[in-house]
Amino acid sequence: MSTTDLSSPYPTVAAPHFDISVEESRRRVAEFAEWMARRRTIRDFTDEPVPMDVIESAVAAAATAPSGANIQPWRFVVVTDPALKEQIRVGAEEEEREFYQRRASEEWLAALAPLGTDHDKPFLVTAPALIVVFEVHKGVDEPRPYYVKESVGIAVGFLLAALHSAGLATLTHTPSPMKFLGEILGRPANERPYVLIPVGYPAPDARVPDISRKPLGEVLVRR
Repeated sequence: MSTTDLSSPYPTVAAPHFDISVEESRRRVAEFAEWMARRRTIRDFTDEPVPMDVIESAVAAAATAPSGANIQPWRFVVVTDPALKEQIRVGAEEEEREFYQRRASEEWLAALAPLGTDHDKPFLVTAPALIVVFEVHKGVDEPRPYYVKESVGIAVGFLLAALHSAGLATLTHTPSPMKFLGEILGRPANERPYVLIPVGYPAPDARVPDISRKPLGEVLVRR
């Protein structure tokens, strides 16, 4: 229930408080960290359908992310139509072919080599669902947003965590440029593609690169 804070001209509500012991906090965050450490980028999917209500709940979680001035400058377009997925694959592979053959530097290609990627993107058709995340900029019916990329990036992080919590596999795909996505999906000019996320279940024989993450001591600084 909204109330009026005498120190503010705008309505407020009570801040949430969670009665969690220190021990419970440690247990929860350790379990979450362990679960997230098992998340891997997947490029080989089955075509088994994903329940739409699961995807909708994941998007609902993503939409709770903080954003500049609470403008919430994001749009999540869920694509399951086979014909649209095929169009997206054609557009993505065209851009990726240019990237691998002409745009990418030798250094960049060397960095990608251990991941085994190339311009061929069959997962864009095989995965039962694609989620295309758009940045929403000022438009006729949209206010001016602030910190758009930061806000959308946080929302995408929430989305990946939510999908992983449901036992779903994902891939963050960013063909560049991505203007073709807006054209294929009929989105207005003020919506700009941010990332394309195939969602589904890993193929039984799916493999992932044998890579590791940096140890905590390299990414955490205490002062």
